[in-house]
Amino acid sequence: MISPAQTAAVARWLDHARAIDGVAENTIKAYQADVLAFLSFLTIHHGDSQGIAPLTRLTVTDMRSWMAHERGRGVGARSLARMLSAVKSFFRWLSDREDFDASVVIMTRAPRFQKKLPRPLAQEAARAVITQVEVQATEPWVAARDVAVITLLYGCGLRISEALGLTGRDVPLGSSLRIVGKGGKERLVPVLDRARDAVADYIRLMPYELDRDQPLFRGVRGGGLSPAIVQKTMAAVRMQLGLPATATPHALRHSFATHLLNAGGDLRAIQELLGHASLTTTQMYTSVDTARLMEVYRDAHPRAKGGA
Repeated sequence: MISPAQTAAVARWLDHARAIDGVAENTIKAYQADVLAFLSFLTIHHGDSQGIAPLTRLTVTDMRSWMAHERGRGVGARSLARMLSAVKSFFRWLSDREDFDASVVIMTRAPRFQKKLPRPLAQEAARAVITQVEVQATEPWVAARDVAVITLLYGCGLRISEALGLTGRDVPLGSSLRIVGKGGKERLVPVLDRARDAVADYIRLMPYELDRDQPLFRGVRGGGLSPAIVQKTMAAVRMQLGLPATATPHALRHSFATHLLNAGGDLRAIQELLGHASLTTTQMYTSVDTARLMEVYRDAHPRAKGGA
């Protein structure tokens, strides 16, 4: 059983992550599960309840034993890397407060795994998705709703949570939209005329009152639209168009980024539009052919342009 001192430390760390770092609640829950699982292993591994002091004296053997234990339970490399990331985050916070060297934990290498690169849709497929969404709903206002949501995902690069987080105060849409993304970070996203018109059509047909604080997108019973409904809609579109299973709502966001980059968009500008904290993430979320990459290289690299 995890000691009360360790449990309290985890709770304080999560409060800090939630309040100071703005970590999303789903991530908080994942952090909690991963770190408590690690502490539970240590308790069993050492044979008794552990306080804070033993955490300051962890060894390389402890870390290797934990990772071997998790792999033995069938935990994949990707999941173990995620768990290790949470453990490292906790120990960085704890070492600052308890004044100890946490390098044994922090320097532990994550297992290697093949990253699954997102697969954007071709431009023709993305347009076909919007067209198909419009004709497959039985009620006109539901069709208009689905078109508006899908158009925002592809035309503005929004996450599902961001599109469904819009309220009555966000409409009518202007030339740009202020989005609060992961970690509470705000960004301004340009709104295409087609997206603005799609949302306006939906509002005109929607049978419910739209107050400023209520969700913009509604389910058929009037409550906020569930992400599962958007995913179900996209699944039906995939079947109708013969698209692969990778054609998900989130793939539309990847498509937005990739098509902008292919059209000559600046990678850092696209990073800001997507709300990515790291340019590396944006690079992973975009797909561009080798010829386009070489063109970007020649335009941007000092040596390629004749500089020193």
